[in-house]
Amino acid sequence: METFLMHTAEPFLFKGDDLGFLLVHGFTGTPKEMRLLGEHLAAQGHTILGIRLPGHATRIEDMRRMRWQDWAAAVEDGVALLRSCCSKVISVGLSMGGALSMYAAANFDLNAAVALSAPYVLDDKRLPLLRPLSLFKPYLAKGRSDMKDAEQAAVHANYTAYPTKSIIELDQLLKATRAVLPYISIPVLLIHSKADQGVSFRNLERYYKKIGSNQKTKLELEKSGHVVTEDVEREVAFQAISDFAQKVMK
Repeated sequence: METFLMHTAEPFLFKGDDLGFLLVHGFTGTPKEMRLLGEHLAAQGHTILGIRLPGHATRIEDMRRMRWQDWAAAVEDGVALLRSCCSKVISVGLSMGGALSMYAAANFDLNAAVALSAPYVLDDKRLPLLRPLSLFKPYLAKGRSDMKDAEQAAVHANYTAYPTKSIIELDQLLKATRAVLPYISIPVLLIHSKADQGVSFRNLERYYKKIGSNQKTKLELEKSGHVVTEDVEREVAFQAISDFAQKVMK
């Protein structure tokens, strides 16, 4: 039997109560990096949908064909699916998934939204060169992982390089997200670690200042790397998300 999905990287669904959580993984990541959070929230009785963004968790070549609108549409699909069985829906995204969560907060039918380790802008002087560069260098190497939890790092499922074309799409997504931040009116929780070496900690404050909602909260972590959902302070983040949901859904 031919299979396309990476082992352990499948999307997931946990059926529960009337409160649905849409979990959105990051750039070159997989649903697996959201699964521990999903299990935590499911243990509290909630309905959880961990989606797979188009081009992810299969072959890295697949990602090069995708546009940022494909990723946004997958999130919109996830919201619609949860709306079919839940009266309240919260999106929770990691990294690019966090940006998608904020984009969804302004555009889709959500009750609240959470972003973890989300990039506000790509701080890279090479951006103007990426389009011509992508013609002869389709992939860029990743740096060393900053994850502190060695056990989780050993089983982390993701692509091992960045498709150059996809970085261009990520940049376009972030531009679209920044444009709608002032129009967010639902409750928002932002989580970022000061030790994040993948997306600078200063992105937390950038988001916080631009989001229009008067119900916005931020949590600053101290030790975790970029993939907060699998690192040493994940339980702190998970509890903060649970507390946030309980507070805003009263």
